[in-house]
Amino acid sequence: MRDKLDEVDHKILALLMDDARLSMATIAKRVGIARTTAIARLAAMEKKGVIAGYGVRLDLELYQPAVRAYVGISIDSRNAPLLVQQLQTMSQVETLCAVSGVIDYMLTLRCQSTDELDRLLDQIGAMEGVRHTSTSIILSKRIDRGPI
Repeated sequence: MRDKLDEVDHKILALLMDDARLSMATIAKRVGIARTTAIARLAAMEKKGVIAGYGVRLDLELYQPAVRAYVGISIDSRNAPLLVQQLQTMSQVETLCAVSGVIDYMLTLRCQSTDELDRLLDQIGAMEGVRHTSTSIILSKRIDRGPI
């Protein structure tokens, strides 16, 4: 069982979530602890799995391809493993989530054009076990709290 995080851990995490490139000296100074303590706290959170990794947050205004879409997929459940395997090979797939309700999966696609999206949707719709798809093109983001 994981130990609970204390206030110092939460402060360190908040700083890293804002800027994962901060030096240990800067983190220690802002939190009010010794640099060696900050290093030990960070190492402990990494070891416990609290920090699962580090990544890049992109400015989607500059990076975002022309078209992003949500695709709801209804499938025959016995085909789920094969479908997941096939979708993993598609570079346009950002996320695939199993969901409850009328659909079985919610997919987020990132394409360079509506033509590419159309071809990709035809390809997904033709996969074995796919019964139905429903697509919504993302027009804009109104709230973005970023990755957690």
